[in-house]
Parts: sequence; C-alpha cells; structure tokens
Amino acid sequence: MALATSAFHTYSATSGAVGNREDLADIIYRIDPTDTPFYSGIDREGATATNHEWQTQALAAASTSNAQLEGDDNVTATATIPSVRLGNNTQIQIKIPRVTGTQRAVIHAGRADEMDYQVMLNGLALKRDVESSLLNNQAKVAGNETTARQLAGIDAWITTNTDKGTAGGAADPTSANGTSTRTDGTQRGYTESSLKNVLQKIWTSGGKPDVIMMGAFNKQVFSTFTGRGTPIENQETMTITAAADTYKSDFGVLRAIPNRFQRPRDVLVLQMDMWADSPLPGRNMVSFPLAKTGDTDRRQLLIEHTLVARNEKSSGGVFDLTTS
Repeated sequence: MALATSAFHTYSATSGAVGNREDLADIIYRIDPTDTPFYSGIDREGATATNHEWQTQALAAASTSNAQLEGDDNVTATATIPSVRLGNNTQIQIKIPRVTGTQRAVIHAGRADEMDYQVMLNGLALKRDVESSLLNNQAKVAGNETTARQLAGIDAWITTNTDKGTAGGAADPTSANGTSTRTDGTQRGYTESSLKNVLQKIWTSGGKPDVIMMGAFNKQVFSTFTGRGTPIENQETMTITAAADTYKSDFGVLRAIPNRFQRPRDVLVLQMDMWADSPLPGRNMVSFPLAKTGDTDRRQLLIEHTLVARNEKSSGGVFDLTTS
C-alpha cells in the first residue's frame, strides 16, 4: 500500500496540512505525593508569640509504704512536684510563585489562569515542607537579624521511650526540651522485639500510643512481623493479603501508617493527641500578593508555626534502622 498521488496529508509541514490544530489534552497529570499524615493528624492550637510555651506535669512515684497511724496528728506535708515549662520557636516557611504578564494572558491547557495554578502547586509543596520540618531531627533556633528561627522537630523531643543502636555513637537528645538533636548511630534491622520494647516503655511511662509511623522500607518489614510472616490468599476474592495496617499489642491497638516525608531510618510510635501544630494568628497557610515589579505578578504563600510536644513520654521511637 502507498499514499495516493497528490493526496493532502498530515506528515509534512511544507506539503501537508499546516493548519491542523495541536491535540493537547486539557488535563495535567501529577503523581507527586501530597499526603501528610502527621501534620494532618495532629491537633491545632494557637500561638501568640514566636516562642510558644506550655507546661507538663508529673505525679509522684507510686509508693508501697504509704501507711498512716490512726489518729496520727504528726503528719508531714507531701512534697510538691512543680510543673515543667517548655517551649518551641515558630518557623516561617514560604513559597513564592512568579508569573509574567504574557504567560497569564495566553491560552493554557489544563488550567484557566497560570498564577492560580502555580499557587495551588506551591501550596501543596509548602504542605510537604511543613511535614518534613515537623518530623525532622533539628533543634530549635531562636534566630536573630541574620538567622532564621527554627522549630525543634519531633526527633529533638523524643528522649524517654526509645530503642536505638548500640554502635556508632547512637544517643538520645540530651534534654527533652527541643534544644538538642538525636545522634544517629550505626543502622540495624527493624525487629518486632524493638517495637515491643518501645511499647512497653511508653505504657510504663503512662502513654497510650495509637499510631506507628514509618518509611516505605520499614513499613514492609513491619508487615512481616508475627502473624504476617506468610501472605494469605483468599481464594474467593482472589486477593493476596501481604500487608498489616493494624498492630494489636499488649498495650493497645495501633494503626500502622507509612509516611514519605519522615526520616526513613526512624519508626515513630505516637500518641497523636499529645502532639500539635501551633500557628500564629493570621499566618496559617495564607496567600497574598506581593508588590508588582515589572511585567510579572508574585504571590507569597506563608505559614508561621511550631511543633508542640505536649508530653514526649506519651510517645517513643525505634531509631537507627536500615532503609534498604
């Protein structure tokens, strides 16, 4: 078969149909992940200063010798245990999309206005930045005229209920106040015994964790723990179950959640209502135009917030884990 002589065709820009319109779908496909399970799952509480503070309270240790004589009038007052005052600095995080006047004027595929589209994309990216900062191993920084303030991430708070490596200098933060970071040690495999160790410590401290959060590799390791070592095939539904999303422990039932934006070497065991994100008023994921300079438009997307560790003893973590 051959192209008919003198047939008008689409193959050549010089001899073909140069007036044919392009075929560009009016949909833009995006697969970059935007789910932020920690930031989306914790509480919100308002901050009113760049150093947001709160208090924690401990009870006296339980006593087996608390026995009193009948009618005894020679009593001693119980020692007072003061509350502990903690704080975290707010951190400003921004994205600034900028679009020329020409780009806003031309006809687009997949979006009506280029600036609106870029604001949407940058908003999603900013949310990912927030998740990463909250789950990072960074200490708080007060900041000054030349240094930006930084919030202390979750790894700087969890010090009590941990299971860490024994080599390579592995160490918990020196204080449970966000001023120091975790010292990473030599990585080792994630085991169920390490998870059970943390769960026992949290329960002894009084915590009631409800979430196990981990990266992709260790989520797959988790799915091989006791009872899930062998995939189960349901012949009726033709489904192979090789994952575990719930862990029923001696101390309660926990949801297992993968998180793309936490450190993959950490497995966090969290009582979610004991963590909160605290934004300053009017600075919680806001968008506003910046002064126009030349033939471009700019918008600033901004959040100023901090992480609140209401009581780090409610949670814990398995640290120094392999990631591949």
